[in-house]
Amino acid sequence: MKFLLDESAEAWIAVFLIAQGHAAARIGHDYPPRLPDEAVLAIARAEGRILLTNDRDFGELVLRQRLPHRGVVYFPFPLDATAQQKIAALARLLATHRDELDRSLVVSPRGVRVRLLSALLTCRR
Repeated sequence: MKFLLDESAEAWIAVFLIAQGHAAARIGHDYPPRLPDEAVLAIARAEGRILLTNDRDFGELVLRQRLPHRGVVYFPFPLDATAQQKIAALARLLATHRDELDRSLVVSPRGVRVRLLSALLTCRR
C-alpha cells in the first residue's frame, strides 16, 4: 500500500510502514513543507496514497466539503502520546481494517472508528 504522511505525523510512522513493505512519503521531506491541506490531499489522491495525519482539519475537507481522496487516517492522540503508541494503533488498524482504508478513519487509543463516506463515492477517477 502507498501512504502519505502529513507534516503532523511522526517520521517513525513512515519507517514502520516501509519496514512492513509499504511505500511511505512525507510532506516536509519528500514534498515541500507547509503545503495547504487541500494540496496535501490532492497529492495523496493523485498518487493513490492513504493520508495519515494528526490534523483534524482533513475531516472537514473530506466529510463536510466532500473533497476526493484515497483514504484518510486521523490520529487524535493526546499531545504526550509517543510515535510508538501511534505505530501500535496503526499496526492494529492494518490487521483489522485493511479493506476499509479507502475511507475516512479515526484511530485513537480507544480503537478505530470508520466513517461511512467511502473514498470511492467521492473520488473522481
